[in-house]
Amino acid sequence: MDRLIEKIIEKQNPSVIGLDTKLDFVPNYIKEKAFSKYGNTLKAASKAMLEFNIQLIDNLHDIIPCIKPQFAYYEMYGYHGMKTLYKTLKYAKEKNLYIISDGKRNDIGSTMEAYGNAHLGEININNNMVEPFPSDSLTVNPYLGRDGIDPLIEMCNKYDKSIFVLVKTSNPSSGELQDKKIDGIPVYETVGNMVEDLGRLTTSKYGYSKVGAVVGATYKDQLKQLRKKLKSTFFLVPGYGAQGGEISDIIEAFDNNGLGAIINSSRGIISAYLSKERNHNEKDFAKIAREQAIKMKDGITSSIGKIKLD
Repeated sequence: MDRLIEKIIEKQNPSVIGLDTKLDFVPNYIKEKAFSKYGNTLKAASKAMLEFNIQLIDNLHDIIPCIKPQFAYYEMYGYHGMKTLYKTLKYAKEKNLYIISDGKRNDIGSTMEAYGNAHLGEININNNMVEPFPSDSLTVNPYLGRDGIDPLIEMCNKYDKSIFVLVKTSNPSSGELQDKKIDGIPVYETVGNMVEDLGRLTTSKYGYSKVGAVVGATYKDQLKQLRKKLKSTFFLVPGYGAQGGEISDIIEAFDNNGLGAIINSSRGIISAYLSKERNHNEKDFAKIAREQAIKMKDGITSSIGKIKLD
């Protein structure tokens, strides 16, 4: 999390671009080239998605600190899609971007340890240490309790990685479970307290632990409440833009130094060229994504001011 904070300060930009790369988002000229070469196949779709991602990274890496690929959009294209995911991560790492792998992993014991090794650690192959997926962070579902998170804490310290645990998500039905009360305390608050407690087992330079929380922009009151309670927990805030979250909704996520949170936008950036209000040239998709990313950055920083350390 310290490295993420440093990148946010360097670029004065607390936003992360979600690479939720649907094939529908990829411009036709890229798809036509891939399909003409590889046919109507999973490989062709995955090749088109990779070119789309690379052009986005090329046009965004100097202004954003972080990307967040959502695994589902790659897994649906089988092993070709997972190869595109790996190559996307590797290319983003070469561009010095922080990577939050959005897999929402959830299991216990050795199985969760295996997920951790895949996305946060290294694998020993005949005394040769290999990093399967070059990520900096992983999203985690806490439903199984601490057994599903404990195996990752040691990896976070060992490899200088982080995790973001789902606490209060941005989807409309999140309250069906997350707002239920146990002994008068909402489930999301109970999970948040667990995250804060687990974070104390990790090390940090800047006051925020390696155990972060996912807290949606679409629930402003809960976001404000959790920011006050979880002093050492960094927030990943989805729900901005296409899901309805606005600048006024996310301000509560930040501390007095403009730190404490990174705001995610996916469709609002990567598919901005498809806006019906403006007749964009599809070959300008990456340029338009850059313009939207700058607009998002300026909107946030104009409200929170200069991002700094104490």
